Amino acid sequence: MSWLFSAGTSGWSWLGALVGAVVGVGLLLVVVGLPVSRRPGLTERLEPYLRDHPRPSRLLNRTEPVSVVGVARLVRPLIADLGRVVERLLGGAASVRRRLLRAGMPPDVERFRAEQVVWGAVGALVGVVLGVLAMLFRGASALPVVLLVVCFAGAGVVGRDMWLTRAANQRERRMLAEFPTIAELLALAVSAGEGAIGALDRVCRLSHGELSSELGACLAEARAGANLPTALQGLADRTGLTSLSRFVDGIVVAVERGTPLADVLRAQAQDVRESGRRAVMEEGGRKEIGMMIPVVFLVLPVTVLFAIYPGVAFLRLAV
Repeated sequence: MSWLFSAGTSGWSWLGALVGAVVGVGLLLVVVGLPVSRRPGLTERLEPYLRDHPRPSRLLNRTEPVSVVGVARLVRPLIADLGRVVERLLGGAASVRRRLLRAGMPPDVERFRAEQVVWGAVGALVGVVLGVLAMLFRGASALPVVLLVVCFAGAGVVGRDMWLTRAANQRERRMLAEFPTIAELLALAVSAGEGAIGALDRVCRLSHGELSSELGACLAEARAGANLPTALQGLADRTGLTSLSRFVDGIVVAVERGTPLADVLRAQAQDVRESGRRAVMEEGGRKEIGMMIPVVFLVLPVTVLFAIYPGVAFLRLAV
């Protein structure tokens, strides 16, 4: 172990301190993960009394190695506790639940917080690796390394949240792209004599995509006993698209009051196409402004330079 100590006057090295800290954290995790240190939750206490059939032997349905199961059970309570800490620090459980629904994921906020903890741990690990390399090759002090690890951990936590927002926005864009076609198919089915539920069933069987999956979930709710307007209103609540909310409101009004449903669906599809056309034109305008930056700051100065350089060179020769 002499390699852990340096030959300087202090008698110890940062590498040795880092190894000791890692060993200490490992021992702390082992102690925290012991069965004696874990308190069973309410679900674990009530589960043996609410089970309908006897609990089978765990030796018969084990599909993972013993080491993987042991490590997972050891780390799971710590991740859950850290997830609750992240929830207390960041908050916004309602916003997270809504974005999970928009992204097509189960609205499990605790699982999402656990994923944030995992992302933060990966970021902290990357920061530790970079910090050790900086200490070994650059002679960096401990304080910048600690700040680097904290910044990388925070970046991991925030990055998972940003990734969820990006996934929700991408899914909504796909649904918006599918919406005119789905509306036209529904209008065609209704014009052919199908009812609202029959038209939804036919469109869900013929189409594939995010919107057709959501309509299939609404159809399953309607067949399970809920009325169709309530199921469609749940679809509007799960998504953040204004056009889809108007579409659902139009279908609900048409079903409840008996107005022509095909005309409503065609009008909704036309409105979505017009809004998509306007969005494309706005995006083209923004891209056009962005294209002016290299023209003004790169192409134009080079052109002016090529234009005036022969005259400047001629004047120098004349002088």
